[in-house]
Amino acid sequence: MKKLIIFDMDGTLIDSSLTIANAINAVRQKLSLEPMEPAHILSKVNDPHLNPAQYFYEAKAFTPEHEEWFSDYYQHHHQTELQLYDGILELLNELKSKGYLLGLATNAYRVSTLQSLTHLDILHYFDSIACYDDVEKGKPHPFMLHKILEELNISHSDAFFIGDGHRDELASQAAEIDYLMVNWGFSDHETNVLHTVAELKAKILES
Repeated sequence: MKKLIIFDMDGTLIDSSLTIANAINAVRQKLSLEPMEPAHILSKVNDPHLNPAQYFYEAKAFTPEHEEWFSDYYQHHHQTELQLYDGILELLNELKSKGYLLGLATNAYRVSTLQSLTHLDILHYFDSIACYDDVEKGKPHPFMLHKILEELNISHSDAFFIGDGHRDELASQAAEIDYLMVNWGFSDHETNVLHTVAELKAKILES
């Protein structure tokens, strides 16, 4: 049996599609950039070949101002725009009841992450959380996954990483952690994916 289940957040646990698109456009407005179509933003969020700061904000890297503006939008809209995907709360409850450790590896900043998890009342489920600003580089680099494994003293062979995009998959491969791809988030995959939370639960429990 695996000992640790690590989740991506946006697009895997939380349907934050509307909030992410609107928050990015809120930052673009601050930068005097034209808004992007929400569907286009979501199609690019998980693209591992893009520098998201360059693509969305025309900057070499994210700045403290970007994070402040993005988090400000999150803080004022998460109560109306965020929700858990159906079945996720029940899944977290069952995994904890069976003794699994749970981790979270997200390219969101820590402030936004804690706001989201607290609002949805699932923060207490996670034994370790690694965010974009906790490590040298975010996904697709493996640093978040390494951080969680080290904090919980778990071998890479005893963990699953669950995500919805190629950044997650590449990070998992680099960390040598078994990966499960879900297909209810921002991506549209055709092969080797899990389409429902029930399928995901069965795959975890059979390991």
